[in-house]
Amino acid sequence: MLSGKLTECRLSLHNPIADDGDELHFCSTCAFSDACLSVGYGKHDLSALHCLVEHVGPFRTGAHVFRAGDPFRAIYAVRAGTVKTCVVDKDGKEQVLGFYLPGEVIGLNAIYPDQFPCDAIALEATQFCRFSFPAMTALATRMPALQQHLFRLLSKELGAATHLAADHTADERMAAFLLDLGDRYEARGFSGTQFRLSMARGDIANYLRLAAETVSRVLGRFRNQGLIEIEGRAVTLRDRERLRSVAQGECVG
Repeated sequence: MLSGKLTECRLSLHNPIADDGDELHFCSTCAFSDACLSVGYGKHDLSALHCLVEHVGPFRTGAHVFRAGDPFRAIYAVRAGTVKTCVVDKDGKEQVLGFYLPGEVIGLNAIYPDQFPCDAIALEATQFCRFSFPAMTALATRMPALQQHLFRLLSKELGAATHLAADHTADERMAAFLLDLGDRYEARGFSGTQFRLSMARGDIANYLRLAAETVSRVLGRFRNQGLIEIEGRAVTLRDRERLRSVAQGECVG
């Protein structure tokens, strides 16, 4: 359902993109393939879902995919690039809600009240598969696995801010953030230890509820401790286990 050159993309830190698969296999980062394959649905069985897909983009850096208040008609699966979602308060202050990578879905939080509650903004040149939600909902009634997967995606969306809501230190939040990005890239077939931070330091700080200076200071400390390597926006997780200990509040020397 998504397109690109898998081999080149897995090696690239800049802008990974999924492949389209073939007649029998799903694209590498399809947001729905895992659920469908787990109960025996193949690509041929999902031809009706495939017909719902509309490839859109690229959206340039800073472009809105949708805006808060826009009518909800479709969900978007990221094919390539990165997206942030955010809200702007009455004083014009932005709050970053999340970041979305290739293979992930944005727009599910608009199911109720039938309009998008936030802005979605491309952080780099970004492409999508767009699915008509009314048509997908009708299809899901005939495919229980697809319906259940939609519920799981929605549940994950609602639970994404749990770590931020708790009383965690700056080091714990940053370690958890880096590990989460690595795990999500790895789950989609890309490198889980080498990737590009397409989001600005200010956006990371906003999302983690930290000052931008704190983000830079923590990243520098992680580098000095041998936990990561970082050059510009390219990051390598050198010791994921020790990072995980930091995220869990354990002391790391």
